[in-house]
Amino acid sequence: MSPSVNAQFQAGSKNPPVAGEISYKDKTYHRVREGLADILSLRSADAGKGDSKQSVFYNPIQQFNRDLSVLAIRVFAEDLANLRRVRHERRTEKLAREGRKGTKRKRGDVSGCREPSKLNRDRRQERPGTLEEHEQSGGPLLAESAQQTEHQEGAIPIGSGTTTVNPSLAVDAGATSKNLPPSNGHFEVPQPDRNAPQTQHEDLECEHAIQPERASTNTPTPFRILDALSATGLRALRYVKEIPHVTSVTANDLSSSATASIKLNAEYNGVVNKIQPTVGDAKALMYHTIAHNKDLFHVIDLDPYGTAVPFLDAAVQAVPDGGLLCVTCTDAGVFASVGFPEKTFSQYGGVSWKGTQSHEAGLRLILNAVASSAARYGLAVEPLLSLNIDFYARLFVRIRKSPADVKFLASKTMVVYNCDHGCSSFNTQYLAQSREREAKNGEKFYNHSLAQGPSATPFCDHCGFKTHLAGPMWGGPLHNPHFITKILDLLPSLDNKIYGTIPRIEGMLTLALNETLFPDSQKLLPPECNQATPIIPLDPALRDPHPFFINPSILARTLHCPVPSEAALRGALIGLGYRTTRSHTEPGSIRTDAPWSVIWEIMREWVRQKHPIKAGALKKGMAGLAIMGKDRSLRELEHEKQELSKIIDATENLESLQTSIETALFRLSKIGTKAEGNKEHDGALQEVSNGTQRYDLKVVFDERLGKAAAGKKMIRYQMNPRPDWGPMSKAKGEQ
Repeated sequence: MSPSVNAQFQAGSKNPPVAGEISYKDKTYHRVREGLADILSLRSADAGKGDSKQSVFYNPIQQFNRDLSVLAIRVFAEDLANLRRVRHERRTEKLAREGRKGTKRKRGDVSGCREPSKLNRDRRQERPGTLEEHEQSGGPLLAESAQQTEHQEGAIPIGSGTTTVNPSLAVDAGATSKNLPPSNGHFEVPQPDRNAPQTQHEDLECEHAIQPERASTNTPTPFRILDALSATGLRALRYVKEIPHVTSVTANDLSSSATASIKLNAEYNGVVNKIQPTVGDAKALMYHTIAHNKDLFHVIDLDPYGTAVPFLDAAVQAVPDGGLLCVTCTDAGVFASVGFPEKTFSQYGGVSWKGTQSHEAGLRLILNAVASSAARYGLAVEPLLSLNIDFYARLFVRIRKSPADVKFLASKTMVVYNCDHGCSSFNTQYLAQSREREAKNGEKFYNHSLAQGPSATPFCDHCGFKTHLAGPMWGGPLHNPHFITKILDLLPSLDNKIYGTIPRIEGMLTLALNETLFPDSQKLLPPECNQATPIIPLDPALRDPHPFFINPSILARTLHCPVPSEAALRGALIGLGYRTTRSHTEPGSIRTDAPWSVIWEIMREWVRQKHPIKAGALKKGMAGLAIMGKDRSLRELEHEKQELSKIIDATENLESLQTSIETALFRLSKIGTKAEGNKEHDGALQEVSNGTQRYDLKVVFDERLGKAAAGKKMIRYQMNPRPDWGPMSKAKGEQ
């Protein structure tokens, strides 16, 4: 790397990946170290436009993605371990009360644990809302099938092809020949240098029973990860070396060159006993796991070149109840653009948004695709963290078996009426509604029904321009604040030399934590949140009450006036009693719970108080002219003009006419001061006699108040890390 590239490799990163030449097994390799992992046989990390010659794909710009993924999965694994411990303690207490002893079940015997048919039964419709309720209920635990299907070792017919497996080639700790997946042709598993001891994988629900054998040998509880499109195997290596709870990682890739690289890197890092390299189609691997009742993966990481949509159907089924699905999509030109709406709809089941909110809309389109794929199998999704990062989207979604929660999907799916050619305002329309009811016996339940529509007219209420549709898309929260808090709490204990992007992780996660303006955000987090606190699931009926954001520069462009500072606009909103925050998807953005009518009234006051518009700047047919036409001063002038015209037509006496004109002129002189003097109705929307609406607002652009709400300085948005950065070209390795 050149010094300039080294200095700006990652915004907020003091430790970019270390590169150098080494000799290994009488060969010279180019080595790159990231985290605790080393990868070999790579081109120089500062390759720019000529990176199309890579035989195995590697993009150093995505170090932030990998650092964040390691921490997110680590937090998830620790949460799962805590839930297992709580479950084990409950079972121990129950057995002690009943005077019985737990025994290790025999293979194929489900005594002492739940029957297979009940492993995936519906959860309670009401999810725990507090920490105490969550601890009492135990939370959603991973539930895998206890049924084991015996297969012959050797050739296993599947579809049009067969899978030939040598049992001695299983390198995953706990893997057997039954764990090896097929493809349309042959799935090959490279021979490792040494074979790892094999252990039985048992059903997670049954692992909570008292088992003296496991306690005496300290056998680790299984925690399996699938790196479905592994390339160099860097993610798999980092997961094994940096997450203590991981027992095995299946590193799969369709390219034989990539699989050879995975094997080489696993040997060099000394983790062949925990990494199982496989070559073949990722969908075939996951479907084979599902069809043959194999051990499901607690975490599945989908990081393809392009969209992850083709893998979603298999992935949502290949994780157990409560499992984690990590999804990356790099086709922002599709999910965050209106250039190809037909392509966006065919991939994600909706169309995107034209405007600065397109990347948040893209996240919601991806979540809707995941939720729709899961809902077909009675699986509910809960986004733990959804981020738009540089040129791609990265999501962490918890999958739960809950047909009752799936019923809320329609009421959390929305379309958006977007005034993209006019003033940039928008209205949301949900496809259904879910209302809480109380039965005669006092129990709470939800009634699901159709939503009334439309929520907006074909023309914008503020500027009169045509509106366009975006969606359907996910209308629920993008994040779980408990999950984000646990990652943030983990950061101070980390080594900056291993996780070079910690400053940016802290900044982006802080934005995400405060991004969603819940109805009462103070009640979402427990008083004391630490690593032992469970990740409490949010209410499945909860919608994002205020999706998307406003952009001060877009507002000012509409009115042809100078741009108000973020602090000034936030100060005005906060002064009127509204909440504000930022969006992680767009620098300079403001999320608020203020309605658009208030936002435009504030902008009209900005023009009136601070920067009057030049004459002729707004012309007929412009959105700004229509918006300024609703200014309180102009409305009252028009009203006085109409009243004066009526008086002139009806009055024949000149003295009476003179008196009426003088009275009208006096009223006109008071326009502009009337609203400021009315403190009783600050922030209140009043209805006037003719059915129109007007605001008697005292708008104060208090920058000090706005800056206080902004919080401390931190790296919130990425800067260009190096020349020619971006997705990079697809690898041209051997298939």
